[in-house]
Amino acid sequence: MTQVYRLILPRIDVAMESGKIVEWVKKEGDRVSKGEVVAIVETEKAAMEITSDVNGVIIKILHSSGEEVKVGEPIAEIRID
Repeated sequence: MTQVYRLILPRIDVAMESGKIVEWVKKEGDRVSKGEVVAIVETEKAAMEITSDVNGVIIKILHSSGEEVKVGEPIAEIRID
């Protein structure tokens, strides 16, 4: 059975409510390892790297570069190896 992990936009500080996806480092179909950078997100205070929590393959990117995403929203789906 295939397991899918939903990568969410984490809250970096207590005031953070959303972040803008600046760049996707990985694209759909790319393999990722736990701890590997998947995307760069900009908040009011800084740019940050979003890393994968699992080993797998990105099967769906849910938000485009330039989009504002609320904290806790999924930004990508990864099929777990």
